[in-house]
Amino acid sequence: MNKSELIRKVSEENNIPLEEATVVVGTFIDSIKDSLSEGDRVEIRGFGSFKIKTYGGYTGRNPKTGEMVTVDPKILPFFRAGKELKEFLNK
Repeated sequence: MNKSELIRKVSEENNIPLEEATVVVGTFIDSIKDSLSEGDRVEIRGFGSFKIKTYGGYTGRNPKTGEMVTVDPKILPFFRAGKELKEFLNK
């Protein structure tokens, strides 16, 4: 499922116009992004949680050429599925 399919589903399930569903889904996603960018953890009970992990820079090796390369530090989002979602998928 992609974003436009989610918007369509929200519109159909709640009998609201597509434009309104677009605003709802956009606001939901933007709220998660804003919270993560501020360093907060986002938990959606029964679904899972999002948090930010920070990885330090290091010196690595290009496996194709063997050349040493510097890998910059990075910040990446991390999702952990909640218990209810895991149980739902494994029933």
